[in-house]
Amino acid sequence: MNKYFISLIILYSSVVFGQQKLSLTVEQAIQTGLENSKALKSSQFKVIAAEAKTSEAGAAGLPSLKVNAAYTRLSNVPASSIPNFINPALPPIVLSPTVLNNYTMRATIQQPLFTGNRISGSEDIAEYSYEATKHDFQKDRSDLIYNIKNAYWNLYRANEFKKVVDENVGQIKAHATDAENLMKQGLLTNNDLLKVQVQLSDALVRQIDAKNNVTLSMIMLDNTLGLPLSTEVEILSQLQTGVAAQSDIETLVKKAVENRPDILGMNARLKISESSLSIARSGWYPQIFLVSNYNYLRPNSRIFPTKDEFKGTWDVSVSLSYDLWNWNTSGSQSTQAEAQLSQTEQALSQMKDGVLLDVTQSYLTVNQTNERAAVARKGVEQAEENYRVTNERYKKGLNVNSDLLDAEVALLQAKLNYTQSLIEYELSSARLSRSIGE
Repeated sequence: MNKYFISLIILYSSVVFGQQKLSLTVEQAIQTGLENSKALKSSQFKVIAAEAKTSEAGAAGLPSLKVNAAYTRLSNVPASSIPNFINPALPPIVLSPTVLNNYTMRATIQQPLFTGNRISGSEDIAEYSYEATKHDFQKDRSDLIYNIKNAYWNLYRANEFKKVVDENVGQIKAHATDAENLMKQGLLTNNDLLKVQVQLSDALVRQIDAKNNVTLSMIMLDNTLGLPLSTEVEILSQLQTGVAAQSDIETLVKKAVENRPDILGMNARLKISESSLSIARSGWYPQIFLVSNYNYLRPNSRIFPTKDEFKGTWDVSVSLSYDLWNWNTSGSQSTQAEAQLSQTEQALSQMKDGVLLDVTQSYLTVNQTNERAAVARKGVEQAEENYRVTNERYKKGLNVNSDLLDAEVALLQAKLNYTQSLIEYELSSARLSRSIGE
């Protein structure tokens, strides 16, 4: 069922996207993956948004200018007037005529003078959030690079395993041909031939699995690189000779604490918590603003007597607001901010402990896989010599059939172990690089 499903995926991808072939080194694969990653682009947009937020927060401490205008139609009311005491026979003296059409235009400038660190704290939060978001982007980038390396070398391993299995199939087929000839000569029993044929069947099954593993690994690499799933990637990079980690664990841990983006991001979030505490405590202080207005009105109520014409006036004031009693809201907010700060401090401490464990494990794994590669390489040399000698002796009738079968299995296992150890060294080196923030 799984093989059938995989075949459908490959067929569908070939129809939709068309077959493509790429030859990539691991460095080129990393560059391709970074350029095509939608998740990384989304993370980059978060950085852009956070940067814009810093500008928004910084503007809160600068003077603001607002302009508004309005038109109002009033109902008709009698004009304000007094009797004409000099000559009562004359009409009353109008003090303020009725103006039914009112026009208002006002420009207001407001400058914060003191906010109890509320504005400066908001600016700090925006700045540290921007810093944390940049480190999050770097972490996403580092994780993507590691995933690309992992998929790249897994495809390399699948290809190498297939080569070893194909070689093993060829050896067993040659063995089966020799066994058939020996049986015809009466030098081998039918049961011995059946043993070779059974081993050949097992090898053919392994060959099918190895071919499918190559296909699956290719699809995984294509997906990681953001390529069509039908793309055929040729691996150009070669495995490096194992070299043990040179630095000591303490140096690597120190480097990780200084360079790892998740640690740097958590340090920025610790500063955010400190600024949040400062903002929460600003509720204990008054808020003072300088406000200036310029009014261009028709009619202007400050002008007496009232005239149906535009007149400009201005005013400047200092406003102060202070919460005398708010049911300890400021205290509760401060307590929340203090708890959040303590929580962030504990999270940072826990993360540093995790870094120590991660670096230590990666360091030991690099050295372990380096030693295993050296031993496995020696094992391949021994297995190849054992197979050569056993095969020659078998053809001369000096070794029995089972000896050659054992030699073939031992050579196959030795080559698989060697390839596996080299791949594990490459992946463990990539994990160590990521764990120390490189």
